[in-house]
Amino acid sequence: MPIDLICLDADDTLWHNMRFFAAAEQAFADVVAPYADRPDALARMQAVEIRNLKRYGYGAKSFTLSMIETALELSRDDLPAASVRDLLRIGRELLDHPVELLDGIGDTLDRLAGQGKLVLVTKGDLLHQEVKLAASGLGGLFTGVEIVSDKRADTFVRVFHRYGCAPAAAVMAGDSMRSDVLPALEAGAWGAFIPQPLAWAHEAAAAPTAHPRFRRLERLADLPDWIAEIG
Repeated sequence: MPIDLICLDADDTLWHNMRFFAAAEQAFADVVAPYADRPDALARMQAVEIRNLKRYGYGAKSFTLSMIETALELSRDDLPAASVRDLLRIGRELLDHPVELLDGIGDTLDRLAGQGKLVLVTKGDLLHQEVKLAASGLGGLFTGVEIVSDKRADTFVRVFHRYGCAPAAAVMAGDSMRSDVLPALEAGAWGAFIPQPLAWAHEAAAAPTAHPRFRRLERLADLPDWIAEIG
């Protein structure tokens, strides 16, 4: 069955994202240096982030709240107001970072748009993701945009239904095995894993073994050829 619906992740699939979070983490470690060394501070921060996902979801705003919470824990509630201001500044800079497209994304999306309907499926803060999409200049290439709180198999089932597509005629491509590939495969679609450096450990998962609808690609530019092969 040919592919009719092409779903794409946004952060670190279309544009850079984790490089800015990595810089924010290093800035956070500098702020809390009086209370913890860098490895311990970053480990505590990641634990707090994961703990808070069910409350705040994903994105820079959740990250900022987790920075403040972690700093308060590390300082035993003795965090100076100036440090809180520094953490808020780091969060604002994370929200305001420029949108930097990965190499060749425009040409790749042009090719993909000729193969099927493009739908952006991304999780995170609604406003921030909308702002980044607008700044990217790519919005006009997409038939639809789905900003979701998380990506599970039922999330993709709803997306496929909304765009009138059978799962077997849909493909999802992204840099997260946990959020982009495995739930799409579970929903009956095809899944392309495009790993990127600096991936968040929380998004890691084991790749499926010899799955007929799974492919690891080196870059998004390889996706059109795989879709042609499927068809």
